[in-house]
Amino acid sequence: MLGVRVDCVDMAAALARIERLAEAGGHHLVATVNPEFVMLARSDREFARVLESAALCLPDGSGVVWAARRQGCDMPGPVTGVDLIPELAVLCARRGWRMFLLGAGPGVAAELAARLKVELPELDVDFHAGSADPAGDDDTIQRVAEFRPHVMLVAFGAPKQELWIDRTARRVEVPVAIGVGGAFDYLTGRVPRAPAWMRRARLEWAFRLVRQPWRVRRMAVLPIYAARVLRGS
Repeated sequence: MLGVRVDCVDMAAALARIERLAEAGGHHLVATVNPEFVMLARSDREFARVLESAALCLPDGSGVVWAARRQGCDMPGPVTGVDLIPELAVLCARRGWRMFLLGAGPGVAAELAARLKVELPELDVDFHAGSADPAGDDDTIQRVAEFRPHVMLVAFGAPKQELWIDRTARRVEVPVAIGVGGAFDYLTGRVPRAPAWMRRARLEWAFRLVRQPWRVRRMAVLPIYAARVLRGS
């Protein structure tokens, strides 16, 4: 849509695709695409290139689902990073795969790792705060390499997390790396999520805007996005 690929998948299909990517080995980027990604990619060629290189582009957000349905994709709803992570943890625990949590604020990844271990004692999970700054790449890559994860979740925020994954892909050698934005904050309760009825009504964006007014500058692109989707350009 608008030049950015989004795969027509629901949660079950996304998990199946990720499982196959992890089994295949090598290195694969999974991107969680929302309208802000689409609009940024139109002006940032490097970010657009990285998204195009992704093995899987998930529909993260009601705006992407709406646009996909207009193009004939029978998509029941978004596949968000917040909803995906618990399902991935179950998958990794079942398959005996290691999961690595990278990024977010001080102590956030550690707390999420602890919570996942309580829910899934058999899950092998590690974490590191890290940084999207290239100056910290060597330390982060060493931590990741020592743990040898099958799935890595990177919470540096877009586009930093996708650019970091692309920059370090040949060195980290993780089969599946996924940019998850602020998902760690939601899953640890640091940032409250919209009530279920608002999510069902595709109004989660409004709840976020009320709770985080600074998002208004980022969300200013949404009317432009909608207009361009309607025009098909």
